[in-house]
Amino acid sequence: MIVCGLRGIGLRIVEQFRLSDTDVVVLDDATGTMFDRQLATWGVAHVHANARVGDGLAEAGIEGAIAVVCVEVDDIHTLETALRVHELRPDIRIVVQLANPSVAGALGRVTGPGTVLDSASLAAPSFVEACLQRRVHDIELEGVEFFVVQTDVPNVPERHETFRAHFGDLAPVAVMPADGSALVQCPGRDHPVKLGDRVAVLGTREDLQHYGVSVAGTASVPQRRVGLLRRVSRQVRTALHEGNQALAFVAVGLLALIAVSTVILRIGYRLRDPHEHLSILSSLYFTIETVATVGFGDYSFATQSAWMKVFGIVMIAAGVALLSTAFALFTNLLVSRRIEQSLGRLEVPGMVDHIVVIGLGSVGISVVRGLIDAGQRVVVVERDPTNRYLAQARALGVPVLIADATQRQTHGMVNLQDAAGVAVLTSADLTNIETALAIRESLGERWESVPVTVRVFDRELARMMEEKFGFRNVRSTSALAAPWFVGAALGLDILSTFYVGQQPFLVGKVAVAPDGGLRGLAMSDLSARTRVIALRRADARDTLEHPPRRGTRFAGGDEAFVLGPYEEILRVLHHERTVRSDATSAD
Repeated sequence: MIVCGLRGIGLRIVEQFRLSDTDVVVLDDATGTMFDRQLATWGVAHVHANARVGDGLAEAGIEGAIAVVCVEVDDIHTLETALRVHELRPDIRIVVQLANPSVAGALGRVTGPGTVLDSASLAAPSFVEACLQRRVHDIELEGVEFFVVQTDVPNVPERHETFRAHFGDLAPVAVMPADGSALVQCPGRDHPVKLGDRVAVLGTREDLQHYGVSVAGTASVPQRRVGLLRRVSRQVRTALHEGNQALAFVAVGLLALIAVSTVILRIGYRLRDPHEHLSILSSLYFTIETVATVGFGDYSFATQSAWMKVFGIVMIAAGVALLSTAFALFTNLLVSRRIEQSLGRLEVPGMVDHIVVIGLGSVGISVVRGLIDAGQRVVVVERDPTNRYLAQARALGVPVLIADATQRQTHGMVNLQDAAGVAVLTSADLTNIETALAIRESLGERWESVPVTVRVFDRELARMMEEKFGFRNVRSTSALAAPWFVGAALGLDILSTFYVGQQPFLVGKVAVAPDGGLRGLAMSDLSARTRVIALRRADARDTLEHPPRRGTRFAGGDEAFVLGPYEEILRVLHHERTVRSDATSAD
């Protein structure tokens, strides 16, 4: 296998090839990076050359390669690499990462169906499930619907403490012990469980309901209403946070001028009778008409003392300045609010039980679409006012705030305290961590009940975030999407990826060749961490055999639907291909 491009998802793809014991060569012109050290540790060959020009592809051994995976730094470089590979080897399998759907569709007609993938779209469903705290993942296999359901071990004292005693013939996917110890992947049915443990079980709807396991998805949260006073206070607070403090200062100054002038005129203004003063109402009236420059028809300063005339000059000058400034700022506010209304941002102060998405990249917009399809209300926070996906988000009717998500005032503007979930999805790990920690502080007591999903590339960093800071939903776009690319390159049909706890799982379809390594193997001969969901026999294409028993054997022409951790599924595929390849070499 040849992987063109190492940054981001490229490294994860190489890692998955290595876990499946597949020979891989990296073609990337980057030198002196952390990736060099990692590849050297894995023993992976690295050709420091450009795939688009020169002899880089030839040095990587394209003549003897099975497939080429193109995941360059941007779409244009990826497209150019893919076209050059196709020109050199029209018969080779090409798997391409492209985010632009139009370009992807055109290239797919050249490279073949299922060869052009978008990592953001592949990873988005897992982020959506985490935001909505879904404990049910549905898998459709040839028209039959299966479910992976996370549920607690029921309190039934008379039953033995094994998985089989509680869940019968349901297939165990994982056990999450109550004591916080490591998750157990694909255990046997006789694995011990106890009250407080959480288990992930697999079965059809009927099988799950037979053992009392509900397959209902996340219940829709009744949308609460925001009271008028609270909504108005939020509107005012939002307006002040968005740079309209000057209007508040001017309004306060104008009111102070009117109050002071009214008192001074009441005390110091003399009518024809020197002992007669203006009433409070008349003083207020005189002040207003003077500040508004519409007076001097009934009252004036012409017959007053010198100090009163000086006060009149000051009052007129200050009134005109404050009033004209107030009109200008108020007009600006009205125009701004009109723009916000057209962008949907006026809805934000009235939102509760909504999802806050931070970062509007390719992953962010895919997650927004998924949440909208799930019937959720979404607010987006994006720092870059020139972001290319802004128009798409607004076309979906999603309010977008151009602000810094690490600041507390931004959290107030998006009603974080009333949110049902938060997804931090920028492309920079450090930014995501900083933002997530700031959100944790703002949530306060609600931290435990509000799911905060964080996108982090570095696996070790993600683990430390979980252990040190208590984050429960740390996801890697690359880790979720890489198996799709590896599977497409190896000829494995990837059907679904999902998380149980912090462990990613994969569902794929493997074709059993007549001369392949799986032919004749029994279910019990596979890795303990691999679960065969169903079989479609070569002589019975219209039906699925499920669940297969431990003694069930594979036959040539069968199709097996398997579930397990990525590396285990890839090893199954590698075993199938290796034996077939050895037989071909012997012939």
